[in-house]
Amino acid sequence: MVQNIECSSPLLQDPSIMSRMNPIAPSRRQRRLPDLHALEAFVTVCDSGSMALAAQHLGLSQSALSQAIKALEQALDLKLLDREVRPAAPTRAGRVLRERATELLARANALVDQVRATSRHEHAQIHLGCVDSFAATVGPALIRAMAGSARQILMWSGLTPTLSAQLQGRELDLVICTDPGIGDPRIVQQLLCSESWVAVFPREHPLHAPASPRELAAMAGELALIRYSQRSVIGQQIERYLRHVGVQAPHRYAFDATDPLLSLVASGLGWALSTPLCLWQSRQYLDAIRVVPLPPARLGQRHFFLLSREHEWAGLDADLARIAREVIRHDVAPAIRRRLPELPEDAISCPDEEPP
Repeated sequence: MVQNIECSSPLLQDPSIMSRMNPIAPSRRQRRLPDLHALEAFVTVCDSGSMALAAQHLGLSQSALSQAIKALEQALDLKLLDREVRPAAPTRAGRVLRERATELLARANALVDQVRATSRHEHAQIHLGCVDSFAATVGPALIRAMAGSARQILMWSGLTPTLSAQLQGRELDLVICTDPGIGDPRIVQQLLCSESWVAVFPREHPLHAPASPRELAAMAGELALIRYSQRSVIGQQIERYLRHVGVQAPHRYAFDATDPLLSLVASGLGWALSTPLCLWQSRQYLDAIRVVPLPPARLGQRHFFLLSREHEWAGLDADLARIAREVIRHDVAPAIRRRLPELPEDAISCPDEEPP
């Protein structure tokens, strides 16, 4: 017959005695790992043989260095330096720690180098999304300019809402679009360039530049306004501009892309609002249309932004933004101005570079 015996000895109820009788290793949460910076400070003191030299080497004050080593001794519950001698020398535990810490620091540095190398390798293949007008005009020169910074750039083009969703879903690494309003605080934006709206008419149309809102309103009664569709950001932005300047026109034609829009204008079927980059994208129609600048106005521009995830690109996104601006300033914008001299100088512009 087995009996349950309840022991009520006060000795066996003492936690300290019980812990010595049945030792249990501390949990991972309770165990404190030494700080790598403190280990580096300790090894530097041992190697230099002087607290002052070690502090100078690490760029710390002697007080900060001393506190780091004391914190390390408290974390390990060991005395690491014999401070009774001058200069202070490592204790037996300190000599063991110095040997092991030297190996650990070497492995930590190698780990950092490996992670950076892996990151650079991943950056060697960039998935870049661009709105159509940017991809078709700035894209080729941008890819050529980035060839030395990346092994391969895979470019997608499309509408801004689709590209933004692909960036958030990590299908794309970087996105160049015309609406930064994703609303995700982890996505950062950099302004690349701005361009002004221009009116586009059939070649023989007599309207003089610049076209005032009153003249645009009159045109809306004579010719059909050919629009970008409301599915596109450019279509939504142009509608806001038209409401701002008081131009109303019936909805008859709407397109997602510039080619069909300009083909109708070139055929004399109507007029449209567009931008220099869109016109340059469909420059096969330039001989059959007339471009008329508009007076400066609020909402009179669209802006291109580079969107990227914060702290993931180690400066590559900033490099891409800088190169894109250089391509626009020195390649694309001058080519557009040569072909369309009626455009004002600021019809397409880039912000000044921020100091490093």
